[in-house]
Amino acid sequence: MKKKIVALTAIAVLSVGAAGQASASNVHTVKSGDTLWSISQDNNVSVQDLQDWNDLESTLIYPSEELKVEDKVKKHVVVKGDSLFKIAKKHNLSVDELKTWNNISGDLIFPGDQLVLDGTKVASAHTTAKPASNKAKAPAQSQSTAKASAPAPAAAQTSASVKEMTVTATAYTAYCPGCSGTTATGIDLRANPNQKVIAVDPSVIPLGSRVWVEGYGEAIAGDTGGAIKGKIIDLFMPKEQDALNWGRKTVKIKILD
Repeated sequence: MKKKIVALTAIAVLSVGAAGQASASNVHTVKSGDTLWSISQDNNVSVQDLQDWNDLESTLIYPSEELKVEDKVKKHVVVKGDSLFKIAKKHNLSVDELKTWNNISGDLIFPGDQLVLDGTKVASAHTTAKPASNKAKAPAQSQSTAKASAPAPAAAQTSASVKEMTVTATAYTAYCPGCSGTTATGIDLRANPNQKVIAVDPSVIPLGSRVWVEGYGEAIAGDTGGAIKGKIIDLFMPKEQDALNWGRKTVKIKILD
């Protein structure tokens, strides 16, 4: 009889333990040396998320404190080297789904951006987290707002928003020896062969800018290169022969935003 009671007690303890483990999967118990930053990195969330989910008014936390580390909305925090193609593949999604759910019109994403991974939770995600930014488009929107509110002469507005210069332009492909096919800003050129992208010196042309190039069209300043210094740009071409045909030219460009 005693053996049966002991056995039943053991089963009850195991059941409680299992239930405790299951419910604790979304909770982090703070240890000595922990910070919100280290916890956010371990759980692929942002510090702001942790503060929102746990009603924290500051970043101070204490040992033994229990913190929620997962929200109802499944998200991905962009890190250096990420691209829409990589993230979509990792989570069995399409690039189009990621773009639609996160209101992204281009292909640029930046470290720290938060991408919603569940289309049914888009609305709630946008109330708790900052949507992934499309930095190539943001300046254009702010300029549009400024133009609507500032009654300045049209000629003055054009000179303020468009910067023109003459540069040397070469061309490259995504399949050169040693090339990964992914730009410095995370654009997968092999997955997006029709994307117009140029490599720039960021001190001359900021990364993420929209740039019109004579003979090439409107492109995104989305890449860099060891030989791209000063007023030199490198144009992405989907085919090697196109890059060879382009050669080296002196062209006019306009930095649109």
